[in-house]
Amino acid sequence: MIGTGDIAPDFTLPLTGSDTPLTLSALRPKPVVLYFYPKDDTPGCTLEAIDFTRLAPEFAAKGAVVIGISRDSLAKHEKFCAKHSLGIPLVSDEDGTVCEAYGTWVEKKMYGRTSMGIQRATFLIDGSGRVAKVWPKVSVDGHAAEALAALDAL
Repeated sequence: MIGTGDIAPDFTLPLTGSDTPLTLSALRPKPVVLYFYPKDDTPGCTLEAIDFTRLAPEFAAKGAVVIGISRDSLAKHEKFCAKHSLGIPLVSDEDGTVCEAYGTWVEKKMYGRTSMGIQRATFLIDGSGRVAKVWPKVSVDGHAAEALAALDAL
């Protein structure tokens, strides 16, 4: 997993609500909260997205952009956003190259079975494109507020 002080790997991916893909470096000099989550419309992922949506105006007031990313298709993201009235952009990393670049595509063990999946993680990227903070293995409860508070240190 990339760490604090590393240059955030750039990417261009399809974005919800837009015909134009999102390029991470094009957001500079705004800080970016990039959060990786396993799957649309599952309990933890839904709570996390709703929490970031609830705090979206506060992130915007601090000049920050929040972006959610998973390997779900853009069509699934659009349905997820509509179903839960999400107010944050989601990008689709269907082939997993961005998940690999950030180190969030990992081996997971559940109920005695091993499989590959996204480890829930968040990266705070400063206005110059460097990773200012990493939250590996995120616990959803209170995480969006923690990410919002971390912006004050930039």
